[in-house]
Amino acid sequence: MKKLTQIAKNIKLVILDVDGVLTDGSIILDNKGNEFKSFNVRDGHGIKMLIRAGITVAMITGRYSKVVERRAHELGIKEVYQKCYDKRIAYRHLIEKYSLDPEEVAYIGDDIVDLPLLKVSGFSASVADATAEAKNASMMITKNKGGKGAVREICDFILKAKGVWKGILDGYSQT
Repeated sequence: MKKLTQIAKNIKLVILDVDGVLTDGSIILDNKGNEFKSFNVRDGHGIKMLIRAGITVAMITGRYSKVVERRAHELGIKEVYQKCYDKRIAYRHLIEKYSLDPEEVAYIGDDIVDLPLLKVSGFSASVADATAEAKNASMMITKNKGGKGAVREICDFILKAKGVWKGILDGYSQT
């Protein structure tokens, strides 16, 4: 198998699950029908760096939440697929829309519903607290848990593999 950095070097699209990946998996509901989710700011910054580096980012989730729409908008993610019970449909749509091969796609998941995309994507990753099945189907397992910096870990890895990390750091170092 190719070295993981060689695989990550070719990534043009990063697809993220939401609950358990961008969040810790908690869904907080109040008596007024409001839903709350907690997102990690560093994960968000990693996503923004991917987008600035020309990598498309998408979200595919089985649930629907206005909070997800808001977070995606804040981060500049234009490809958001909610209430996706068969994530393969959205995946195929993205592949066709952007004329990509599966080898150019990274998928990050945490549970058995993510197995189909973890198995077909060129780069697959699971968060540290993912199910054993998701971990077994992944090329990379993060040190951080979902919603706790795992996405940032993957973003940084991809950006370093693509050789753009030093330029990103230099951009922040300039006064």
